[in-house]
Amino acid sequence: MADASKSTILCAFDSAAIAQAAALVAAGQPVAVPTETVYGLAADARNAAAVARIYAAKGRPDFNPLIVHVPNRAAAEELGVFGAAERALAARFWPGPLTLVVPRTADCPVASIATAGLDTIALRMPGHRAMQALLAESGAPLAAPSANASGRVSPTKASHVLASLDGRIALVIDDGPTTAGVESTIARVKDGAIEILRPGPVTAEMLAEASGLAVTGVRGSEIVAPGMLASHYAPGKPVRLGAVGFADDEFGIGFGTVAGDYDLSASGDLTEAAARLFDALHAGAASAKARIAVAVIPADGLGAAINDRLGRAAA
Repeated sequence: MADASKSTILCAFDSAAIAQAAALVAAGQPVAVPTETVYGLAADARNAAAVARIYAAKGRPDFNPLIVHVPNRAAAEELGVFGAAERALAARFWPGPLTLVVPRTADCPVASIATAGLDTIALRMPGHRAMQALLAESGAPLAAPSANASGRVSPTKASHVLASLDGRIALVIDDGPTTAGVESTIARVKDGAIEILRPGPVTAEMLAEASGLAVTGVRGSEIVAPGMLASHYAPGKPVRLGAVGFADDEFGIGFGTVAGDYDLSASGDLTEAAARLFDALHAGAASAKARIAVAVIPADGLGAAINDRLGRAAA
């Protein structure tokens, strides 16, 4: 872990910043880097001590596995066992915000701490230039959960990373706000169907269309992928959902015709709302108001992922 008495270095994205980050990764240190979803805290997934530093910096429960990021599909198949359905999904959605949970290969070099001791591994090929550049420069598969203290609001800006991890990690690469705004969809193929383990930008309808398989929610209560804890993304204040108005002591997060202190999307656009969601929760956490209330968000399409995150924030 970085020396808590020192400030974390903030670097704008360029080749020098990537080289500095890759050197830290090679030395077993985690660094924060943007993806298209949220900022991730990346370390060499093969290095158990480096992955442990991710957990230590975040204060993350050791039973919660991490997503391992890879530069391409060939690299993914060196780490996990892909069937025809997984290959079809990867061909359609990679690079992009879809994580696939598959069995580990027999000789998978990823440290077991990164997969919480499971015989499966969560893999994603990101599309963001900064994460792809770090994957190329480091030559390592990168375990990278969201770059924030565990259970807190996920970071969509470099400033969000510093708000909870300043002094706990060595470096943050700043490449502006993320675009998707919520973490990747996590899915696995099981018993001839696709289970969505965590909703995200790739919706159930998109998965069904690409695979020809039925799509279900998660069956069972075991934690087999990141983001499955019931209470997560907590802003440190009570959160009320489904608001049609806001009390004086509530920081109002608005949507559509319900205006608040921070509006996710005045036009009711779910894509815009997803991109602004975590920034809104950060704003609510930083406000002087004692509570946070969120307007009704439709549950269709990307709204399922938004409501999933809000439900965990309110738990």
